Amino acid sequence: TADCLRYAGITITGVTVALSPEWLVNKLTAIGVRSIKNIVDVTNYILHETGQTLHAFELKAVTGNEIIVKNQPTGTKFITLDDKERSLHAEDLMICSASESMCIAGVFGGSKSGVTNETTAIFLESACFHATSIRKTSMRHGLRTDAATRFEKGIDISNTVNVLKRAALLIKEVAGGSISCDLIDIYPDPKPRTTVTIKNHYLKKLSGKNYHADKVKRILTALGFEIAKESLDELMVEVPYSKPDISIPADIVEEILRIDGLDNVEIPTMISISPSVEKLGIKENVKEKISGFLVGKGFTEILTNSITNSKYFDETVTAHTVRMMNNLSAELDVLRPSMLESGLETIAYNVNRKNSNLQMFEFGKTYAVDGEGFKETEHFCLFATGNHIDQGWRNQAAPVDFYRMKGLVTALLYWCGLSNIYFEEATDASLVSIFANQQKLGTLQSVSPAKLNQFDLKQPVYFIDLPFDTLLSAIQKIKVVYKEVNKFPLVQRDLALVVNKQIRYEQIEKTVKDLKISKLKQMNLFDVFESEKLGADKKSMAVNFVFSDDSKTLTDAEIDSMMNKLIKGFEKEINAEIRK
Repeated sequence: TADCLRYAGITITGVTVALSPEWLVNKLTAIGVRSIKNIVDVTNYILHETGQTLHAFELKAVTGNEIIVKNQPTGTKFITLDDKERSLHAEDLMICSASESMCIAGVFGGSKSGVTNETTAIFLESACFHATSIRKTSMRHGLRTDAATRFEKGIDISNTVNVLKRAALLIKEVAGGSISCDLIDIYPDPKPRTTVTIKNHYLKKLSGKNYHADKVKRILTALGFEIAKESLDELMVEVPYSKPDISIPADIVEEILRIDGLDNVEIPTMISISPSVEKLGIKENVKEKISGFLVGKGFTEILTNSITNSKYFDETVTAHTVRMMNNLSAELDVLRPSMLESGLETIAYNVNRKNSNLQMFEFGKTYAVDGEGFKETEHFCLFATGNHIDQGWRNQAAPVDFYRMKGLVTALLYWCGLSNIYFEEATDASLVSIFANQQKLGTLQSVSPAKLNQFDLKQPVYFIDLPFDTLLSAIQKIKVVYKEVNKFPLVQRDLALVVNKQIRYEQIEKTVKDLKISKLKQMNLFDVFESEKLGADKKSMAVNFVFSDDSKTLTDAEIDSMMNKLIKGFEKEINAEIRK
């Protein structure tokens, strides 16, 4: 009786299951409901006409001539109308005959008790089930049916029998037959009407309008409310059963505003406010700075759903993911353990609509099970795919590549004030770790083909993931020191180094760093050249060096001395030859 507040039913014999008459088909078609057969169509028609869900059982399936509303033990197997076997939970409310279950109450019918073309007699059910119980069962089994969505929002318990009579007469009209038993109505604990008290000053405060008491009473009585008690400054009303969602004074204000009209709430001619200045914290300031930099580089900010599909992840990841208890769909069942997949969904959506050149960034959170509780981690991520420069009459198209993203994140970190930025390869060649001032900040990766295939993506995607708290911590450690702009000129020199093809630019950087030349302010690789003329397995790397002294102008002798030091270091450490 707790989960089934009221249950009514009636039997109709001698019915003929056939196509519905044209007027009924047209009515259902007009509201987007597909016509099936006359008896089922009547239950659908009544559902939309009154809001009450009905269910018709094949009378032969009601063994023992008994309808029993009860719970079955956990693990009980039940085959639903879609011919799928489902394992029941002990809290699932079932409509049963004397020998077996026939229907998941208020949610979905069973395969053995449904109306078929051979049906000649039916038992017609009209009931009121507890909203919370129905919602839990519906979510537990992933059955989001029309019946379940009606019951879980609450229905008019006072109309259960009236709707049953209306449906029985309509079935007689379209399917023939005769009512063969008295109407049965089990209502052991009649529900009292909800009472709500609303004060005049609360109505004025929430609505913004000073209503006259007579107008309030006129609106509410027209909507079916009954005045239980009234005084000078408050009104107590009894809520009609047809409005099960109304339980607090704010609901009454909403009803009054809905009928009176929002346009009738006057806008004041003068508004008084106290000016306030809200200063952004360090986190918001950093986000603003990063966002401004990336938008200037052609990036777009995205905001993706933190609920995602567990099928994107393997068992080692899902073992620590946070699962949804009441997921709205089978595709959205876990809180994301990674930012990558939700970004790839956005990329796939755009690529499928011929928008394949994408540069995006996102601030978001990932989630994981942490002992007895959960752990949230905030991330800052970048996604890029396609071309970052479109083809034009003056230039060729330039696709996004690993080095473009490496240079971008380097420039971004410098922009945030970080220094000593370098990268280290992980065991996976497609993944590198990003460091600044000896601290790991995140990773840069070329998304694997296997992951791209999950989203039917055929073009390369590059992904940068920086845990935001780690980035913020590194930025906060920076001590900003003002330094006067150098009054003395910069001096630039170039070297072309012939080295083995296996030599990487970071080895050149390390060699220079180990030499500790204080007046060397900057270096940059500006050309890589390969040719048989250089020798087998050789390449030329052209590097630009910038020198400066804060106290004087550098002489040629000083610059030559530093360049000779660099040359000897390259010859010794990386076996380089200097191209003349």
